Amino acid sequence: MFDASKSRFFIALLPPQDIQAYANEIKQHFADHYASQHAQKSPPHITLQPPFEWLDGKVSRLEASLREFTSQQESLSITLSGFAAFPPRVIYIDVVRSPELLSLQVQLMTHMEANLEIIDEVGKKRPFAPHMTVAFRDLTRQNFHAAWTEFANRQLYFEFLVDKLTLLIHDGRRWNIHSEFAFLSGSS
Repeated sequence: MFDASKSRFFIALLPPQDIQAYANEIKQHFADHYASQHAQKSPPHITLQPPFEWLDGKVSRLEASLREFTSQQESLSITLSGFAAFPPRVIYIDVVRSPELLSLQVQLMTHMEANLEIIDEVGKKRPFAPHMTVAFRDLTRQNFHAAWTEFANRQLYFEFLVDKLTLLIHDGRRWNIHSEFAFLSGSS
């Protein structure tokens, strides 16, 4: 049976470059002090649509659908506040759950399912928990506890405006930005 070539994608919100640089410094800290490098395989981001496979020959359809979706969306404010964890493996920068962010994620998931038949079964069973991962997967339980002692009460606060969705593609080693889709201009 012929299996057409597919790539892995996910859809996310990326913070401005200065906040990405800060988050990357934290990821580097985890690599240097806690032997956790896996989070360095993608730019700092807030996942809206988890990884999915898509036919390489139909990427233009995927992009057209995302362009259509974002043309109906307003820019939104994102707040990052402190650190949180999914014990015993994940530490992340906490993203404040605003009604606008939660609505955007639900609308995107609905759009992806209705227009592209891309369904996140896990996401349908549990609530959206927006976060920006700084350590996961290769963070051992012992290192998790040591790192969480360091980061549990560490202060961090950023506010920024997001005006686009980002489609990321996996190249076999890491996630890279494939394309970006601007939101409908807000009242700026």
